[in-house]
Amino acid sequence: MTKADIVNEIAKSTGVEKAQVQQIIEAFMESVKGSLAKNNNVYLRGFGSFIVKKRAQKVARNISKNITITIPEHNIPAFKPSKSFVIDSKISK
Repeated sequence: MTKADIVNEIAKSTGVEKAQVQQIIEAFMESVKGSLAKNNNVYLRGFGSFIVKKRAQKVARNISKNITITIPEHNIPAFKPSKSFVIDSKISK
């Protein structure tokens, strides 16, 4: 499902215009990205959490140049579904 599909589904089920739904979805995504950029997690009860995970420093190889490089410690965004979200998805299959 794409963002456009989500916009269409929400517009159909709520009766709100697609342009307004698009703006709301964009604002939500910007809000989540901004929060994660500030190292703040976003918790949506019954759905899941957008969290910031810390990746440790590691050594990797560039096989085309045959050299070893060090990838520094860095943060990555991740999504962790809630327990009820995981259980509901197993039931619907």
